[in-house]
Amino acid sequence: MPNKADITPAKQSVLIVDDTPENIDVLRGVLAGEYQIRAATNGMTALKIAESKQPDIILLDIMMPEMDGYEVCRRLKSNPKTVKIPVIFVTAMAEAEDEEFGLNLGVVDYITKPIKASITRARVRNHLAMQDQRLACEQEVMSRTKELEESNRAAIFMLGDAGHYNDTDTGVHIWRMAAYAAALARKANWHVDDAALLELAAPMHDTGKIGISDAVLKAPRKLTKEEWEIMKTHSTIGYQILSKSHSPVFTLAAEIALNHHERWDGTGYPNGISQTAIPESARIVAIADVFDALTMKRPYKEEWPIQKAIDTIIEGSGTHFDPNLVTAFIEIKEEIIAIKDKWDRKSEDTDRL
Repeated sequence: MPNKADITPAKQSVLIVDDTPENIDVLRGVLAGEYQIRAATNGMTALKIAESKQPDIILLDIMMPEMDGYEVCRRLKSNPKTVKIPVIFVTAMAEAEDEEFGLNLGVVDYITKPIKASITRARVRNHLAMQDQRLACEQEVMSRTKELEESNRAAIFMLGDAGHYNDTDTGVHIWRMAAYAAALARKANWHVDDAALLELAAPMHDTGKIGISDAVLKAPRKLTKEEWEIMKTHSTIGYQILSKSHSPVFTLAAEIALNHHERWDGTGYPNGISQTAIPESARIVAIADVFDALTMKRPYKEEWPIQKAIDTIIEGSGTHFDPNLVTAFIEIKEEIIAIKDKWDRKSEDTDRL
């Protein structure tokens, strides 16, 4: 057995992404002595390598055919497996607005072509060192904030539960729906952190129902026109309650509460806005909420088969729902089913207690 002193630490790995092999060779020549080098000549290959091999840093060209560097970066930052990998753009695009756009996507730095060997090595070395420090700090912060996060989730659960106090779809429903929403957001290339925030905000979408009287909310019949107008005010009531706080989660929850009954074709409420004028958060929650409502058992109906519910979502594409998000929802069908199975098991365990 070798002595510990004889074990050579593994080299950190760099993924170089550029559609021009000559550019890859230049970077490989600069970095190969110090790092393990992997390379990809297109975006899709880069994404597969990043997910399977988990490089320590990615050097990414912007101007590539089919999928440019911006889209590659978006997808990296929307995937929990690759979101923490630092990305440096290596590009001839050096205008201030180009850099600002990339930094907003989550890149950590720019290296301008034609590259300088000493600067490239220094920036890669510095960002890898900062990444090590960042990960260490994250571990410390996570351990210190776990209790606070649990308290926040408890408070959010209580607000979400309050919105359904006079309904039967409490507890598991709001978190299962929120999990659907987060999965769809990630598929729509939301940053992982933003999708996690949506998962916390979504359960509060019906908070405004606490302002609707039992006579309307629990009416054992079809609502009259006047009662329906009262029922529709729950969206604005929820917004008024949730917008009192300016924290990110409640700001997002207020946005969802106000807009989750708007429809793609403009026939929804309360403001009759349409298409992309509806915040994407609310468009995502609308699909997740309807799907969950259809596939859950209620006193007045049996749960629908999953495919029947999906077919109903498809039928609403372009009228009720954002067509692009419907397509994305169908593409993650297996993930949605897995989420449903997980929460159904939790519900059964709760019922046995």
